Amino acid sequence: MSNEILAKRDGPALRITINRPDAGNAMTDDMALELTRLLAGAAGTSEFVLLQGAGADFCVGRAGMARPAGAAAAPSLDALERRNMVQLIFDCYAAFRGSQVPIVGVVQGRALGFGCALAALCDITLASDAARFQVPEMLHNIMPTMVMSSFVDRVPRKALSYLVYSAAEIGAERALSFGIVSEVVPAAQLDGAVARLCERLANTPQPALRGVKEYVRSGPSMDTQGAVDFARNLHAVVNSSSKMRK
Repeated sequence: MSNEILAKRDGPALRITINRPDAGNAMTDDMALELTRLLAGAAGTSEFVLLQGAGADFCVGRAGMARPAGAAAAPSLDALERRNMVQLIFDCYAAFRGSQVPIVGVVQGRALGFGCALAALCDITLASDAARFQVPEMLHNIMPTMVMSSFVDRVPRKALSYLVYSAAEIGAERALSFGIVSEVVPAAQLDGAVARLCERLANTPQPALRGVKEYVRSGPSMDTQGAVDFARNLHAVVNSSSKMRK
């Protein structure tokens, strides 16, 4: 598994690559644990994270989720056993939300199921116009509330319901309208768009990078007055930093 999640410091960025291109970057449990670990520690070494998939796809979901035709059913688990078994996925989602530094996702090709969730969880997601998104769990008789939980503060209710009930594959422009991605660019221009964004982030003072992440994480769920008060206080704290005057 050591080379299936690659991590490399690149100046202020931590570049994380999902590296199972021959399997569409399908994510094993061990890979999800490693991704969680890297995100949890990113703030100690880096100012932002760049997450991408190797090869043609971003991530086609969790490895082994779809049972081949004719295969024996998996052993039955009771509710507590099943809950404990999938906790690592919720922990991974929490690492995205809890990261002190912004996470930039780069989506080319397919982002399905868990991969679609990761695309939505990134703070900024750039997608190729050839990217495809889908929540196919219902096609495999899997209750999709895990991936739905990743969308709950990102995707409007009607869009979420449509993705889950229809299991439709959607293009990048519709994913943009649903709130899963931030910007769609022609495939040939994706690398350039990523480079420009990374340069912008690299030139942004650390307190501002982290302050914006903190506000976006908490502000939208506050009542209006609380969000205004939080903005006022965070504005004063961040702008008083000597790093903002360099």
